[in-house]
Amino acid sequence: MELLAQGDVTGLSSPLGQIAILAGLSASLVLLLRWWWQQRKR
Repeated sequence: MELLAQGDVTGLSSPLGQIAILAGLSASLVLLLRWWWQQRKR
């Protein structure tokens, strides 16, 4: 449970984990923007 307390289980502290999370967030943001843009055009 010590790892859980530090929040290191998800690999957030590693640069690779941060990059993966950033990539996922930006990808979902782009998808959301594209969907919203298509909704607006109608």
